[in-house]
Amino acid sequence: MIWTSFSDFISMHGYGSYVWGSFGLTLALLVIEVIQLRLQRKKIIAMSDLT
Repeated sequence: MIWTSFSDFISMHGYGSYVWGSFGLTLALLVIEVIQLRLQRKKIIAMSDLT
């Protein structure tokens, strides 16, 4: 596709909310995954230090 302006790129001919919404949701889920993995790693390390 060829966009003539940045606002055309953002709106993507009416599909921008779906496209950017899916990118946003994917990014949010990836961030949550990384946070959960870090917390679980800290918990496992703390448990192994007790023994």
